[in-house]
Amino acid sequence: MWRFIKTYPLSIIFVLIVTYLSLSQPPKVIIPLFRHWDKVVHFIMYGGLSGVIWLELLLKRRREKTGKTFFINGAVIFPLLFGGMMEMCQHYFTRYRSGDWWDFLSNMEGVVFATLIAWFILRPLILNKPVDKKDD
Repeated sequence: MWRFIKTYPLSIIFVLIVTYLSLSQPPKVIIPLFRHWDKVVHFIMYGGLSGVIWLELLLKRRREKTGKTFFINGAVIFPLLFGGMMEMCQHYFTRYRSGDWWDFLSNMEGVVFATLIAWFILRPLILNKPVDKKDD
């Protein structure tokens, strides 16, 4: 358990922040910047979540070999399922929020965008860098 927390601290913090923002009561007065601005917020939150998970998984991969399914499960499948679960929790467990398919679609778009950035930009940068070996 501690090893998991030490390996993925940013991902855990990000999950807790997204959970809080998804289930807390929104402010009474919201002045929208433009129509459907909340979809952009969903895109950023879940793109950020997926991006942070990608970053930590890639850094772990640099230190020790892990398979590609580990990336897909951790950085793609988990944020998608988590986004769906948050929408269901909003619908069934809060009186002040509602689950929305369009929000879920925005979550998925954020995850896909972060995955493309991570796969084509971050992955080559991180995995092609030589690993600093500590002298013991």
